Amino acid sequence: MKSNYMIGVDEVSKELGVSRGHAYKIIRSLNDELANKGFIVVSGKVPKAYWETKFYGYKTEVIAM
Repeated sequence: MKSNYMIGVDEVSKELGVSRGHAYKIIRSLNDELANKGFIVVSGKVPKAYWETKFYGYKTEVIAM
C-alpha cells in the first residue's frame, strides 16, 4: 500500500520547477525546522501537510462551536 503522507525530492522538484539538488536543500531546511520543534524527520522527505502549509499557506484549524 502506497501512502501519500510524505512528499519526496522528485515531487518537490517537479512542483517548484527546480533541480533535484535545490529540492534537497528545501527539504533539508523544512526538516531542520521540524526537528527544532521536536518532530522526528525522514531524510529526503517532508510531510505533505507541512509542505502545503509552508508553500501554500494552508492551515488546518479546529473551530470550536
